[in-house]
Amino acid sequence: MENSNFDRNELAKFESIAEKWWDKSSEFKPLHDINPLRANYIDEHAQVSGKKVIDVGCGGGILSEAMAEKGAFVTGIDMGEAPLGVARLHASNSELNIEYLHSTAEDLAKERAQTYDVVCCLEMLEHVPDPASVVKACHDLVKPGGYVFFSTINRNPKAYALAIIGAEYILNLLPRGTHDYNKLIKPSELSKAARDAGLMVKELKGMTFNPITDTYKLGKNVDVNYLMYCQRPEQND
Repeated sequence: MENSNFDRNELAKFESIAEKWWDKSSEFKPLHDINPLRANYIDEHAQVSGKKVIDVGCGGGILSEAMAEKGAFVTGIDMGEAPLGVARLHASNSELNIEYLHSTAEDLAKERAQTYDVVCCLEMLEHVPDPASVVKACHDLVKPGGYVFFSTINRNPKAYALAIIGAEYILNLLPRGTHDYNKLIKPSELSKAARDAGLMVKELKGMTFNPITDTYKLGKNVDVNYLMYCQRPEQND
């Protein structure tokens, strides 16, 4: 593996619980709960049916399968062998033809530059040493005129209180230690990384959780979780 932009400790967290990836009552419940919102948001902007889509940091394949079910030709990449094994098995059982590869975005971008119509990198940037490097690789992977979607967690006291203390220690929505506050990313930082990579930032959307109704929704509030929709300029840069 040529590129080393991954954290072995972060990989180990997800390797250790990989078998639970498709258990909707497990630590992965929040991913299952937000997946329809994420998948529909992407499809709304990119109309994925018939398009080549890559899911960067695909884990066990929750988003990858949703994209395939919408008619996309999907590639999922991850550095975790156990989650990829789970993803391949579940896709086979679901009779979905998804290509899963053990690779970093940076390495694959060298082999498949300008290959994909849509690049998705969700809930992954806050787990790597160099997020800007991944953002640049996402730009390189997408075709001119193609779409790139990111989602991550803001870095501020409210995000710390809700996404870490609340979600991991009080509500037990996620395993303790899932997120490191210092690795969280402000929208301004992600916007700069996207622009520096050559992407146009088209929209920022917040995702909020109501613990009383146990529901998520998209809106304007980007204080904690947020999605960023970008596009690579049409000209071949």
